[in-house]
Amino acid sequence: MKSFLEMFRVNGRNYALTFALVSTLFFLWGFCNGMIDVLNKHFQNSLHISKAASGFVQFANFIGYFVMAIPSGLLAQRFGYKGGILIGLVLIATGAFFFIPATWIGTYAAFLTCLFILATGLTVLETIANPYTTMLGPPISGAARINLAQTCNALGTFFGPLVAGTFVLSSTGEANTSNSTLFIPYLFIAALVVVLIVLFWKAEIPDLQGEDDSNLDAGAVAKSSKPLLSRWHFTLAVGAQFFYVAAQIGVWGFFINYVTSPDMPNLPEWLAKFLPTGWTYFGFPKGGGADSQHHLAIVLPAWHITDLGGSKAFAGGILCFLAGRFIGSMILRVCSAHLTLAVFGLINTIMMVLVVLPLGWISVAALFLSCFFMSIMYPTIFALGIRGLGARTKFASSLIVMAIVGGAIMPYLMGKIADLYSMRIGFTMPLFCFAYVMVYAAIWPALERLETGHDVVD
Repeated sequence: MKSFLEMFRVNGRNYALTFALVSTLFFLWGFCNGMIDVLNKHFQNSLHISKAASGFVQFANFIGYFVMAIPSGLLAQRFGYKGGILIGLVLIATGAFFFIPATWIGTYAAFLTCLFILATGLTVLETIANPYTTMLGPPISGAARINLAQTCNALGTFFGPLVAGTFVLSSTGEANTSNSTLFIPYLFIAALVVVLIVLFWKAEIPDLQGEDDSNLDAGAVAKSSKPLLSRWHFTLAVGAQFFYVAAQIGVWGFFINYVTSPDMPNLPEWLAKFLPTGWTYFGFPKGGGADSQHHLAIVLPAWHITDLGGSKAFAGGILCFLAGRFIGSMILRVCSAHLTLAVFGLINTIMMVLVVLPLGWISVAALFLSCFFMSIMYPTIFALGIRGLGARTKFASSLIVMAIVGGAIMPYLMGKIADLYSMRIGFTMPLFCFAYVMVYAAIWPALERLETGHDVVD
């Protein structure tokens, strides 16, 4: 227990309680982002749009990250971590409350506007909370700390689709085409945010400063003066974050489409008892003569997963993601961050190959396992990217958060591929994205060696 608490000690002061409070923000944006992955399938049904068009759900959400990322860094510099957090929470509450009039208006544009406003608030929180957790203890355990906090994010992402799916997805074979109850889960978010605003207003949130690696090595003075974009471990981290988020949002945004697609194998009857399933109707001609135009509808139990069943299956994928965060946090306490990221990136690249291939339940299992192995990627890329940037950490963090725009752009491409070919072929997009992350992690020590002139000390 003592060694665990040492993860949060800076200059003799322990910040474990501050870390716990900041971790609630990770739960909040995980819950919000988990909900939007259900909205993809729902809007396909209620607004009769294509898979490519439903990708605009992710676009509206993550373009908010792109627009607000740099302003978020400036807000953090101007008002400190506490002031920035309060501004972000107010923006989230505003976007959540706007779902009430949006439900009355009932247009796609109205819902996307709400998601955009809410996303600007989430951007502020991510820009501030991610680097802040790395400062609440020794730099060497920064990756383990941010992954531990991101476990709360995974927990929120697990509950998000369950709550959203309950209100908007159908438990029968017939799709829900109504948006009348969509505002209810967002009212829950608004209420939660109001409570957090009060807690952070009263709490002490010290404005800690990241350690500049130029102070760690007397021979690194020249490196500390290099332009930020010339720090290759940071610059390529922005690219890695772009492609990772694109892959995660692509996998999660079309997870339900994948498991409910017609070319998926039928469920065995024992498993069907645990998921809402549909019936497949087969028509057979009764015979020739006068009755040749009549057909007999024979109902056979095919046990295909329904939309609501797909949301529950997706929640199972998030459980895998949550388990990956817990286990990954423990691995990162004993293994180097870049090596762990490289191995997880390699495994996930292989998982996507299996998802693309028509291998039946092996492909479905690979989809679930991909959630486990993507778990540590976002926070680990973040920690590796901002390592040793000192006073430039806040601005660098805003650029890494800006890279989340990958989640706005690439899912549209994935949906377009799915519309033209099949949902299975659409998963070639995250395959190439995970491969980039793997390469970045593998060459990270070489990038550090190029800048510092010595091997990385983990």
